[in-house]
Amino acid sequence: MKTTALTDLHIALGAKMVPFAGYNMPVQYTGINDEHQTVRTGVGVFDVSHMGEFILKGERALELVQKISSNDASKLFDGKIQYACIPNETGGIVDDFLVYRIDAKTYLLVVNASNIQKDWDWISKYNTFGVEMKDISDKTSLFAVQGPKATEALQSLTSLDLGEMEYYTFKKGVFAGIDNVLISATGYTGAGGFEIYVDNEHAKEVWEAIMNAGKPFGIKPIGLGARDTLRLEMGFCLYGNDIDDTTSPLEAGLGWVTKFTKDFVNAENLKKQKEEGIQRKLVGFEMIERGIPRHGYELVNENDQPIGHVTSGTQSPTLQKSIGLGYLSKEYSKEGTEIYVKIRDKKVKAVVSKPPFIK
Repeated sequence: MKTTALTDLHIALGAKMVPFAGYNMPVQYTGINDEHQTVRTGVGVFDVSHMGEFILKGERALELVQKISSNDASKLFDGKIQYACIPNETGGIVDDFLVYRIDAKTYLLVVNASNIQKDWDWISKYNTFGVEMKDISDKTSLFAVQGPKATEALQSLTSLDLGEMEYYTFKKGVFAGIDNVLISATGYTGAGGFEIYVDNEHAKEVWEAIMNAGKPFGIKPIGLGARDTLRLEMGFCLYGNDIDDTTSPLEAGLGWVTKFTKDFVNAENLKKQKEEGIQRKLVGFEMIERGIPRHGYELVNENDQPIGHVTSGTQSPTLQKSIGLGYLSKEYSKEGTEIYVKIRDKKVKAVVSKPPFIK
């Protein structure tokens, strides 16, 4: 199993460690519900250094990004970030990722930990543009500082004005005394905050500076368990659960990052799918009756006929009820439609509800 620069620190903090995407990662410290509430109401810090980072550099770097990305990266400017999919050749998704425009010839791609090698091979296959590619995943640490108090908690560590940073933008500068740190106004929680990219050699120093600066604001370390419940309350997709090599971006509700104004891998087939209409759709749902929906559970109608399956589900700590995401036949996908989750062969009632589950 791989480790991050701070694996030993998490163990010393008493974190429960689990294998995740080939890494030994902290799943929780004080408990998922407590950590979830910390992020929703205050500020918490996640070590998400298992994520992958690639640098694409060269005269034709944008052309390569445009070829492999569903979104239109020509709309980016220096300091702007874009969410997108990497479509495969058969209608599914290789990965979902972020594109950072450093400058006109340099882009940073942030990919999912479980897909680092797969994405690298895929992008390399399409690199007929002579673009220099560099995988900096193993030497880069990434901390997500999330919650409504994140700006206040971090501001003393940098002269950059964090409060004026717009969502999905980034800046580079001195942070916690370290030069050339990349700070982005992104996150996977819906609670606001920043993601801090730093070289592994400075990881411990930066982590400790964040914890010290955040002490007056009640900052706590947060594990991957709460990261999952937080993202699910927002209806954010998790690769391997809600999207994968068999799910189309249009089925997954990612038409908004699928732009047919330019050419990209499998664009023609996806465009055809859009014109003909999708047969199934990723929807959110809330449980009406007691029961927790889990990945892979069957979704049925009142006559017990299969109409889809659950991709993600949990007990929402904020709502105090169970919520989920799943693919449903189009005719059942309308908001307010009653459906059933098969839990241990029992039909448990739910209702289709449009994410985010917390407004």
